[in-house]
Amino acid sequence: MKILFTSSAILFFVINISLSQQYWIEQNSGVTVQLTSVSKPQSFTNAGWICGYSGTVLRTTNWGQVWENVSGNGIPSTVSLINIFGIDANTALTAGYQGSDTWVWKTSNGGANWVQVFSQPGGFINAIWVLFQTDGFMIGDPVGGRWSMWKSSDGGSTWDSTGLYLPQVGSETGYNNSLFWQTPKIWFGTNNSRIYYSSNDGANWLPESTPGQTNSFAIWFNYDGLNGLAGCSELLESTNSGGSWSIFPAPGTGNITGVSGSPPPVDNLPLNAYMWFTRSGGSSIYFSPGTSNWITDYTAPSGTYRHMSLTLAPTGFWAVRTNGGISYHTPYTGIRQIGASVPQEFALKQNYPNPFNPNTNIKFQIAKLSGVKLIVFDALGRVISTLVNEQLQPGTYEAEWDASNYPSGVYFYKLITSDYTETKKMVLIK
Repeated sequence: MKILFTSSAILFFVINISLSQQYWIEQNSGVTVQLTSVSKPQSFTNAGWICGYSGTVLRTTNWGQVWENVSGNGIPSTVSLINIFGIDANTALTAGYQGSDTWVWKTSNGGANWVQVFSQPGGFINAIWVLFQTDGFMIGDPVGGRWSMWKSSDGGSTWDSTGLYLPQVGSETGYNNSLFWQTPKIWFGTNNSRIYYSSNDGANWLPESTPGQTNSFAIWFNYDGLNGLAGCSELLESTNSGGSWSIFPAPGTGNITGVSGSPPPVDNLPLNAYMWFTRSGGSSIYFSPGTSNWITDYTAPSGTYRHMSLTLAPTGFWAVRTNGGISYHTPYTGIRQIGASVPQEFALKQNYPNPFNPNTNIKFQIAKLSGVKLIVFDALGRVISTLVNEQLQPGTYEAEWDASNYPSGVYFYKLITSDYTETKKMVLIK
């Protein structure tokens, strides 16, 4: 996944190195138990789901400003939950175990009630994935000499293993959250120096060798299903859907417990250039813009990172830790914070220069932690660019709009938060 960068992209990366810490926010989980899995629904919502030991489930509908504890309500506190998948703001599936047995629960009402939808004596469900809110795939450790594979056509309410068969090789098993599904391609990790791959939604499987790496704890692929990362004791990369893997040199120590990536939401940068990973050997998160140049993007105050939510879109995501810690990241958007003091009020300033050709700057103030959107639209009311779409701390910010690809004319920009909305006019003259 080695991507060539233009000079402007490199400059953008350098700017963000100096600002990286401001994009990570510590959030309050309200618990101290080990958190094992975090999921961001694929639909564009403000929701997130987290699970952990002692039957713990957390839910947010406001980017994590508040995490609601929705434990219990059908899930025993004696169960260790080890993976979760959020379908939307109200619907999620979580799997856990007690002793040698495993269960899966589903909620359709935001965690007010959890209904048991699957159980397996002697089993261990490692990961669940749901596409299009209906099509589900679930992978568990082998039982009776075959991998435990299940599908659902009703959003995980019922599960069936018909047509899914993969014999166990030796004593191989899988790992929590080590699954990636991008229909019709599926990958899951093992402790047997291989990642299993299906090109037809699980009907057939091929082992993909991970040379020099026994355990594959995490998997991520980009939109094309060709370029991917695998987290082992080292980081691996593939450019052919996992047909071959090679070492992608990366810093830190300990097993790689989470990998994720996102296309940068600014013009003229390569798709899926941004990548992050966590290790079990510390409390740091590492970042790369798609090259071999990794930096320490953030270091948590305490705890060790256990998992990171997968992302394929420029929306926020989370990483969770062994001590109940939650770190939230909003994507790099080309904005910069230009004032450390907390403004008394929200405000949107007039762009400058104005008129302009082809770049202009837009300054705005955020008075409290808020979900912020800054959009540009034309005279017909069509949104043509989203400059900001993330949660921001209080402060004064500046965003730049590059109108190189747009004709001369009158344009409008609009700042939107839950407490404030303002629109202003600007003029592009070429």
